[in-house]
Amino acid sequence: MGMKAPVAERRAYSFSHHGITVSDPYHWLKDQSYPEVNDADVIAYLKAENAYFEAFQSTLQKQTDALTEELLDRLEKNDWSVPLLDDGWYYQSRYYGDDDYPVHVRWPAEQETPAADVIKVLIDEREFAKQFEFFNLGSYAISFDENLMAYATDTNGSERYQIRVKDLTTDELLSDLIEDARTDIVWALDSNSFYYLKSDEQWRPYQVKQHILGENSAEDVVIYEEEDPSFFCDISLSTSEEYLIVSTGDHETSEVRVLSLRDTTQDLQLMSNRTAGHEYFVDHQTGRFVILTNRNHKNFAIETAVEATPQIENWQTLISGTDDRYIQNSVSFENFIVISAMESGLRQIFLVDPTGEITYIKFPEPTYAAYIGANAVKELTQLRISYSSLVTPSTIFDYDVGTQQLITRKTQKIPSGYDSSQYESERLTVQARDGIEVPVSLVYRKDLRQSNGNPLYLYGYGAYGFGMVPSFSTTRLSLLDRGFIYAIAHIRGGDELGYLWKEGGKLDQRTNTFNDFVDVARFLVANDYTSEGRIAIAGGSAGGSLMGAVVNDAPELWGAVASHVPFVDILNTMLDDSLPLTPIEWPEWGNPIEDRSAFEYIRSYSPYDQLKAQDYPPIFVTAGLNDPRVTYWEPAKYVARLRHLKTDSNLLFLKTEMGAGHSGKTGRSNRMEEVAEEYSFIFHVMDIPFEAM
Repeated sequence: MGMKAPVAERRAYSFSHHGITVSDPYHWLKDQSYPEVNDADVIAYLKAENAYFEAFQSTLQKQTDALTEELLDRLEKNDWSVPLLDDGWYYQSRYYGDDDYPVHVRWPAEQETPAADVIKVLIDEREFAKQFEFFNLGSYAISFDENLMAYATDTNGSERYQIRVKDLTTDELLSDLIEDARTDIVWALDSNSFYYLKSDEQWRPYQVKQHILGENSAEDVVIYEEEDPSFFCDISLSTSEEYLIVSTGDHETSEVRVLSLRDTTQDLQLMSNRTAGHEYFVDHQTGRFVILTNRNHKNFAIETAVEATPQIENWQTLISGTDDRYIQNSVSFENFIVISAMESGLRQIFLVDPTGEITYIKFPEPTYAAYIGANAVKELTQLRISYSSLVTPSTIFDYDVGTQQLITRKTQKIPSGYDSSQYESERLTVQARDGIEVPVSLVYRKDLRQSNGNPLYLYGYGAYGFGMVPSFSTTRLSLLDRGFIYAIAHIRGGDELGYLWKEGGKLDQRTNTFNDFVDVARFLVANDYTSEGRIAIAGGSAGGSLMGAVVNDAPELWGAVASHVPFVDILNTMLDDSLPLTPIEWPEWGNPIEDRSAFEYIRSYSPYDQLKAQDYPPIFVTAGLNDPRVTYWEPAKYVARLRHLKTDSNLLFLKTEMGAGHSGKTGRSNRMEEVAEEYSFIFHVMDIPFEAM
């Protein structure tokens, strides 16, 4: 391309820690007035990088437009969610035609198929989106008297939400306004007040407040304040709707308090003091609390405590923890506890009745992704479940607990056409360099499978215990239908094989995650799934750390790299305790401020710090100017240093969304366009012939 790549100025800067001096010539790209970003040099550099990417993209615009249209053609125009019954009303979200944003409605439960005049519009996201470049509806909550709705919105991607209240009888907004909130909202039983989370200047949710309608939010009462910046607060409503659950914790330790909504004059009751390494989560059934806890087994157990004495010394085991079953989630209905757990790398959902008897739900395929869906009832007769697989589009089931049968409520429609019989999925295990067996999920189109290997798209994450599940994706079809094999590397750091799998990729074992990914790629090359240099890789956020590390370690393997909002300046971020996420992240990455060994270990793999003079593959990096999770300067510094050091002529781009945050743009057409840009980049640099489909 004719336009020259921007070259960021190198400005002398260094710091010392534990007697070690580190040079950082791109430190200036961090605006010192952050979270305000108004440094003229910083803005100029980001705009220059955007102009460079746009010049490249303009040469592929027809292809990107065709891909965007292809992706949008797979989305159902009038896409309505399955109605959810909640306290005498059906709730539904509806996309109409080509609209980018949904409309949220409800109607009385007496009319399962409602007449048009009884459908009540709660929130029309389309109207909000007209006013802002970025719009995200965080959540909404209906008062117990059904007359009011509190909702949280973000209009710049900073995840500092504004809460407003709407009168559903008049459609008027009340005067109540709360700034710098999170999305969590729990109404009091009298419908005259609600509880919410307040963020501090560093974006940390640290206060639980009660807002009384009509009063100045500046006078809202703080019912709990977390003083430790490494612990974030969270609130929820118990399934019984009788308790406010106030949780606080980091990535490995938690502490929970409960407040009876029937008598809010009482103090919060502490369930168990925070103890390093003890994670627990609380729900409530009539008369007792149900606790998901790892105090006796790392893979978690289910324990209970009577309502009058909920403290830990009174907890009784209901479902013991085992080496073979990793319990991830539980929901406590009045007549059943529903549990989601990983067993042998596969998510299982089972019900526990009051006697402790367990009933597993049987699904139609041997490998799949299944989640407990939205269930607003207290007495369970049918359990809503979201289901898909690598070849099966998203399906909403209701599991009838009486007949033990799955009832299909909705199957994802693909208007442009889809035949699952054309595709095949596989589940492999790959021996990593230390002997550990790493699972890999693959899917491809049967008629395009080549005996000598295909281009391959390899995805990974591997952090925080977030496992990657073999679910369906309409966007993925644009790869499969052009001959790609799509693979998910279930590397350590996730939770696919239990809590120990998570621990195997964190702290001083972090590099296992990167090694696993590289070893999976080499196995796929050795076994003729693909070949060296024909692998496109992608990851975002902590998955962007993975991208940066494996590109440094094995650049020859990759044909293209998509690194989205990548956490790549790990050492500098973990040394800066003024940043929103740094203190809460130390249990995951280590604390290099206090621990020299953590400092040296993080520096040994931090992608930004380990860049060196060598050839690199083509790389496409994204960022969000308002991103509070991975600050914009991490990808900006990474690209600046990489461009200075790399010895090849391969393409390198940085695209910064100047009005968005961690998740990029909002609206379904914008999201499809972002995917199309990534795919266009991959097809171009890997010489994949493009024909519109």
